Amino acid sequence: MHFFSIQRLLGLMLMIFSVSLLPPVVVSWLYHDGVMEVFLIGAAAVFILGLLSWAPVSRFKEELRLRDGFLVVVVFWAVLGLAGALPLAIAIEPGLTVTEAVFESLSGLTTTGATVITGLDDLPPSILFYRQQLQWMGGMGIIVLAVAILPMLGVGGMQLYRAETPGPLKDTKLTPRITETAKALWYIYLGLTVVCAISYWLAGMSAFDAIGHSFSTVAIGGFSTHDMSIGYFQSSAIELIAVLFMLLAGMNFALHFLAWRSFSLRPYIQDSEVKAYLGVLAVLTAITVVYLYYTDTFVFFDEALHAGLFQVISIGTTTGFTTEQYFVWPGFLPVLLLFASFIGGCAGSTSGGMKVIRFVLLIKQGRREIMRLVHPNAQIPVKVGQKPMPDRVIQAVWGFFAAYVFSFIFIMLVVMATGLDQVTAFSAVAACMNNLGPGLGGVGDNYVNVNDTAKWALVFAMLLGRLEIFTLLILFSRSFWRR
Repeated sequence: MHFFSIQRLLGLMLMIFSVSLLPPVVVSWLYHDGVMEVFLIGAAAVFILGLLSWAPVSRFKEELRLRDGFLVVVVFWAVLGLAGALPLAIAIEPGLTVTEAVFESLSGLTTTGATVITGLDDLPPSILFYRQQLQWMGGMGIIVLAVAILPMLGVGGMQLYRAETPGPLKDTKLTPRITETAKALWYIYLGLTVVCAISYWLAGMSAFDAIGHSFSTVAIGGFSTHDMSIGYFQSSAIELIAVLFMLLAGMNFALHFLAWRSFSLRPYIQDSEVKAYLGVLAVLTAITVVYLYYTDTFVFFDEALHAGLFQVISIGTTTGFTTEQYFVWPGFLPVLLLFASFIGGCAGSTSGGMKVIRFVLLIKQGRREIMRLVHPNAQIPVKVGQKPMPDRVIQAVWGFFAAYVFSFIFIMLVVMATGLDQVTAFSAVAACMNNLGPGLGGVGDNYVNVNDTAKWALVFAMLLGRLEIFTLLILFSRSFWRR
């Protein structure tokens, strides 16, 4: 383990992250909200911390190994969450404790969208902008951004990319060099953000709200600048724009790159994961709309269609925007939608959850085992599209599923032990591990009333979900630390 090189890299990353605290300074200056000093102090503190970490080991430039990459990713996300919490902790408004500030910071960076802040409409604009910006940076992964920059500073990035990029098929690169791959992903990400912001603005949002909501929409984060979330605007056009970009952000960004490069929709049409992704959301939408209409939750069918479509896409993609209090909808709908977040979006997207491709492989493997009972000697491959999947991939998916379930149960029991009721504990852990945000019961609107111990457990759940379980759990294995 190259600890000095890891320390050097973390120092560089913290110095880079300190620059991200300067845009809120500009916003504070433009709106004269009196919070400029908070972000200047935060930027200076994070930069100095990074400099102190980097300077003593600046001459150590060994190439990182795979194990080093996993450690860097986990440690940096933890440190980044603490660094990002600094402005929120020292600002007079919203007056958060250290625990609440860390919770809010990591909720933003992991694109979870769970909040401990109320009264958003009255907060200083720079604080609101900072929350949205945290989600945007976390959306594609601050590590992937670093991969595009750090090679210029003499730091290799392949190990970081493999540890950070979500999904079971993540070894496929779009371009021959990993730096070019990271840049390609960010160009697509930035382009979607700009188009989304312009669309929101043309639909009636202010420039500030349009930029802020484009950050959280493309990042599939769910933070809003208003307590009523997207419902604040009471605009069908804005909600349809949100639906479109949530759907796009929930797809594999590699497909966006290939579609843009070939000027063709064929990459989407031929991708089996996208077909399953859209199919699941279509079925969930149909069930939700019909149930809302026939239970008289909405008098008119078009209202049921409008509300049902938006909430299914928002929760199914793990974005977490709301136009309705879905957690008080009748019958099984709230639980159904919460379970939908376990599936999430496609691998290689900004969404949370276990990813559609894993569920596709689990279903195909289950079907294969049933067929083997009938034909014990048959050779039945599991295919994605027309490509057979190696057994190693299938085994990894089963291992991931087992680790996910075990981690979920363990964290839920811990949260329940702190005093939360079963519904609140179950939905809070599900919403945080799936990087969804809003849950059921006591966490339907926000997480203000969750005790501090449970908040720290949920922070761990957010990191587990964002780093796809194994990236974090591997640090707890003895074999990882053996020479």
